[in-house]
Parts: sequence; C-alpha cells; structure tokens
Amino acid sequence: MASHHKAPQGFLTFAKNSDTVNYLELAYVQALNIKNTQRVQQYAVIVDAATRKLVTPEHESVFDHIIVAESQGPYDAEAQAFWLSPFQETIKVESDLLFTRSIDHWWTAFRLRDVCLSTGCRNYQQEISTNRQYRRVFDDNALPDVYNGLMYWRFSQTARDFFMLATQIFLNWDAVSTELKNFRDQNASTDVVFALAAQLLGPELCTMPGLDFLNFVHMKPAINEHAASLKFSEVFVTEFDAGMIRVNNINQYHPWHYQDKQFINSEITEYYGSRIP
Repeated sequence: MASHHKAPQGFLTFAKNSDTVNYLELAYVQALNIKNTQRVQQYAVIVDAATRKLVTPEHESVFDHIIVAESQGPYDAEAQAFWLSPFQETIKVESDLLFTRSIDHWWTAFRLRDVCLSTGCRNYQQEISTNRQYRRVFDDNALPDVYNGLMYWRFSQTARDFFMLATQIFLNWDAVSTELKNFRDQNASTDVVFALAAQLLGPELCTMPGLDFLNFVHMKPAINEHAASLKFSEVFVTEFDAGMIRVNNINQYHPWHYQDKQFINSEITEYYGSRIP
C-alpha cells in the first residue's frame, strides 16, 4: 500500500461553511491556537469548493494545507479523511475545539493503535460525564462510546480498513439505519457511523477506554446540566485569560469543545494571531 502522505504529523479539521456558521473562521482560530500551544503545528483544513473561494491570504498564511473535497451529505466527507489527510499521522479535531495546553504526549499514547477514537467526554468540571442523553442510541445498540471530534490514525492497513467500513456505512445508510434501535435522526451521525465501523473492525483495535484522558470537554447542555434552550455563556461565567479558558473559575485543561459557534470573538482571535511570528 503506497503512501501519498507528505508531512509526518499534523492536525486536520473540516470547515464547510453553512448558511448560519462560518466554519472557515473557526478553523482559522483553531489553527492559530494549535500553533500557539502545540509542538506539532502542521495544520490541514478540508473545505468544499464554495468555502475555498472564501479563503483569504490571511487564512493561507496560517493553514499549511488546504484540501478541497465535496460530499453528498453534511458529514460523509469525513469517511474520506484517511485519503484526504496529507499526514502520515493525523489527529483529527472538530473545528470548534481549542487547546489551552500542549497534548504533545498524547501522540505517544495514540500510537498504541493504528487508529484511535476518543472515548467518552468530560463536563466543564473536568469530570468524565455520566450523562447519557445524547448517547442513548449507543447504549441501546451496544456501540462503543466513541467521539470522532478528536481521533487519531496513522497511514496503515488497519486505519484504511476502518475508513473503508465507515465509507460503506455512509453509502448504505438507508439500510443500516433501519437496523438500529431508537435512531430517529434523518441524517447519518458521524459519531454513530464511526461507532459502527469500530464495532465491525473490533473496538480493541481502534479504542483505548483504559486511557481515560484521551477525550475532551464537551459543552453541550445536558453534559453540563443546564437547559438546552440556553447557551453555556448564559449559564456560566466564562473567561479567556492569556490562553487559558475558565468556566465558573475552573481552568479547562482538556481540549475544550465549546460547541456554541458564537463563542469565538475578536479578543480570542487577536490574542492568538498576535503571537504568531
């Protein structure tokens, strides 16, 4: 299996703009954030053709790789990430996730697997979440409790097999979804598709739940015990101070999946931008 990947290591995200969210700008801030906090600083962003037209010289100065890929649905391009990534080793993250400290040592842990999805998530108090409101389909179908919002793979046959399975699940979603208990969403969820792929491949080959630090803080309402009608910024006191994010005076040391796309502001962008040589 010949490799087309050029760079040794890097972070990868998807940024396909929608009518309501400027994912490209979120990816730009994330790239600045990674270059401020990580030793591995290579950053690749996958966009569609329409979003590519919005890329500015300012974006290009921060993105190391800009890759154009189209998709049929809102998420199915993610199953192509193995072939789209320019890296021999990839950490894929959601574009609305920030780091407050280095996770360089995580690369060593991830290398225990050829492909590894993060397992479980944390609340803002840094505790492993036990709330299952968003995970009922996982429990009802005995699926691994995986999150594609932060995952790793290296160029390998195992990783290729995993993404081939995910691709086939996306392509056959109408049939696959009828076999799932209590799945009521119209579209395929990447987390569910990747959980199914992990189950078929063998969870022991693509998860490490015993390493319970390989996950992120998720700011979804139920995980943090507040009403779904409210944004976390309306419930908690959130501070951004010299690169550290605090929620109710608790430092967010784990990767922080803010999820509320309105969280990013000019202060955060300017802070990270001013620290890039």
